Amino acid sequence: MKIQILHEAKEELACAIQYYEDITPGLGIRLKRQVKEVLSWIKLNSELPRFRPKGYRRVNCKTFPYYIAYSIRKNEVFIVAIANSYKYPDFWIERMR
Repeated sequence: MKIQILHEAKEELACAIQYYEDITPGLGIRLKRQVKEVLSWIKLNSELPRFRPKGYRRVNCKTFPYYIAYSIRKNEVFIVAIANSYKYPDFWIERMR
């Protein structure tokens, strides 16, 4: 499966990485690595997470309070958000359209 990441999701990740780097150097890089691991897992297992009522699937990061929300269309996975699960977790839902 091919993965497409929306521009907004890329920006969310960049901001999160910078936030954690400002707290402790190296922490943002750990977040980036973890997101890459989750994306690799999604690429291989995209249909395993349950389908949510609002039309998306999501996978949580293991050590950071972030999740990756995505939808599947044909043979592509569209990453619509890399969201903090504590701060307005569904702020991105309008992107599903």
